[in-house]
Amino acid sequence: MKKQQMNSPKSLVMLTASMLIFGSIGIFRRLIPLPSAVIACARGIVGALFIALFVKAGRRKLFTGIDRKRVVWLAVSGCVMGFNWILLFEAYNYTSVSVATLCYYMQPTIVVLVSSLVFGEAMTGKKGACCITALAGMILVSGVVEGGRVDMSDLRGILLGLGAAVLYATVVLINKQVQGVDAFDKTTIQLAAAGIVLIPYLAAAKQLSGIDWTWRTALLMLVVTIIHTGFCYVLYFGSMDGLRTQTVAFFSYIDPVTALVLSAVVLHEKMSALGILGALLILGSALVCEL
Repeated sequence: MKKQQMNSPKSLVMLTASMLIFGSIGIFRRLIPLPSAVIACARGIVGALFIALFVKAGRRKLFTGIDRKRVVWLAVSGCVMGFNWILLFEAYNYTSVSVATLCYYMQPTIVVLVSSLVFGEAMTGKKGACCITALAGMILVSGVVEGGRVDMSDLRGILLGLGAAVLYATVVLINKQVQGVDAFDKTTIQLAAAGIVLIPYLAAAKQLSGIDWTWRTALLMLVVTIIHTGFCYVLYFGSMDGLRTQTVAFFSYIDPVTALVLSAVVLHEKMSALGILGALLILGSALVCEL
């Protein structure tokens, strides 16, 4: 069984590298002077092409044995993923990278609550305690208990981050209904759908006009679309077969920790003592839920 296998050192390196790169995306988004929808659209399309080329280079076939129903569900989850990226990227613009990331990591709590209320899954004592702890952490991170007034920009960023968490939780719940699909097949469909669904949105919002492309912007976009998306997903899913399930869950939290560290070191965004406590409560409860 997978849980009894030994963790492969190569797989550990691949997973760690993918999480470190994922954790830096908020910094890069801050540096790109483009609308969030443009970044999300490009990320989906380029990421899907990268993974498709990777699979083809390995002389494997994409989309073998996938019925239409599962393709439709994956496409729907991909569309949700595209708008999830928009909300997350906008959250980075309105509040600190650390706060936006912590809001996003409310996703496991949202999944637990929805699974209990909508799908009738049992709410165990441990799950309930994790949900309460995460919500308490979110209150501390928001700054409302520290007195004074919460900045409206920060509040908007928090709401956008929580909205992104809700959409990502939706993706997770849809994925639970789609079993028996190769990880690269699943991700290629989802990324392609995420990019394609945003094309008419960009056209309607007229966000493609008036974009000033510079070499710096183009280079940063290549990093976000190829490195942070295509390459990272290849590393992440390529590591799965050589790792225990609990190891993957534990190491996945390198991502938010990296985001918090880079937020402080690179952008000089500081968190209060209560904010740090809130971060520990959110990430700790999420980790317990995952494990």
